[in-house]
Amino acid sequence: MDTVFALATARGRAGVAVIRISGDQACASVARLTGDVPEIRGVRLLKDQAGDLLDEALVLHFPKGKSFTGEQVVELHLHGSPAVVAAVLRCLGEDDDLTPAAPGEFTRRALENGRLDLAQVEGLADLIDAETEGQRRQAVRVFSGGLGALAESWRARLIRATALLEATIDFVDEDVPVDVAPEVIALISGVVAEMEVEAAGVGIAERLREGFEVAIIGAPNVGKSTLLNRLAGREVAITSQIAGTTRDVIEVQFDLDGLPVTLLDTAGLRETDDVVEGIGVARAKERATQADLRVHIMDVNELPTQDIVSGDLYFRAKADLAVDEEWGISGKTGLGVDLLVKQIGDILQERVASIGTAMRERHRIALLRGVGDLKTALSGLESPHGMTDLTAEELRSGIRAVDSLVGRVDVEHVLDEIFASFCIGK
Repeated sequence: MDTVFALATARGRAGVAVIRISGDQACASVARLTGDVPEIRGVRLLKDQAGDLLDEALVLHFPKGKSFTGEQVVELHLHGSPAVVAAVLRCLGEDDDLTPAAPGEFTRRALENGRLDLAQVEGLADLIDAETEGQRRQAVRVFSGGLGALAESWRARLIRATALLEATIDFVDEDVPVDVAPEVIALISGVVAEMEVEAAGVGIAERLREGFEVAIIGAPNVGKSTLLNRLAGREVAITSQIAGTTRDVIEVQFDLDGLPVTLLDTAGLRETDDVVEGIGVARAKERATQADLRVHIMDVNELPTQDIVSGDLYFRAKADLAVDEEWGISGKTGLGVDLLVKQIGDILQERVASIGTAMRERHRIALLRGVGDLKTALSGLESPHGMTDLTAEELRSGIRAVDSLVGRVDVEHVLDEIFASFCIGK
């Protein structure tokens, strides 16, 4: 493979900038700038081909097999001046033995060299993108090999079950255990149960990755925008006494106890002849239906403007005018706002508790495909007319589905899409 290089830190002025070089020619190429490469680490002067000083840098050397990519890697820790970085990158680009790295190239090499499995690669991408503590914890769980460990456990048990079945096929006339079905059924059933739990948690895991949406809905002029402004701590929505002021969906992002939450202020729900307001009402209904949670704001004696779904919250509007109103809320004074925030946090934390390790739609599809194959195998085992060789083939299909989780098989078509999300230098 080509020896590649790239800036591994963000562009712009900083205290330190890191340039990474990976491949068989890494040491030789760096030595042309520094004179030599330290065995582990050392400070070196970097000079261009004309002998002019570029910078004084800390040089780190990672031998083949002990680096992130699994290849020989050298890192140059430079002073973070854009001019210094540009000069060093220009010199490296003039080296015939080096090629600029593509987005995600270093991580892709780590996958190809067995340093990471595909699930860990996805976890790394999520870790880089994590903005809240909940996202960080979930990404670290996957990046540290949690899903890979589960897949390996499932694979080992399914291989054991397949071996038992195939023994009855290959040695039908030999002295082998007559009835292996009870152990095989127990092995498969255990794996199916665990895979179903993981598949069920993917939906919430994806919401944790992308952010939960909480829609504030109610009639016009009920105080939704005032409440959003109170929650945001700034004027993000226009408020007025004129009904129908909010025409579009206004979004504000929060970090709520480590969970990414987007609050949606929607148009007041009512019948209207105003074409523009009508579009806003339609959008409000659509976004509210799609949201993970709805907060219904209602005047006293008013019915909800949209059906309350199980788990939704409802509050009485303008509680500053009726302070003894139970479940009252006021964006103007802040009355009831802390309770609202706590209720939202409690509901979302309860949902997050069901998250397993699988966290992408790709994982869910592979898990359900494997569950389907394994349930077919169980049906064959439990049927008096089942054929052992066909059952064994269903087991092998289940194993392939498990292997696809960590990139052993059937994932070439997803690699380009995954690595396209990585920045250059990672």
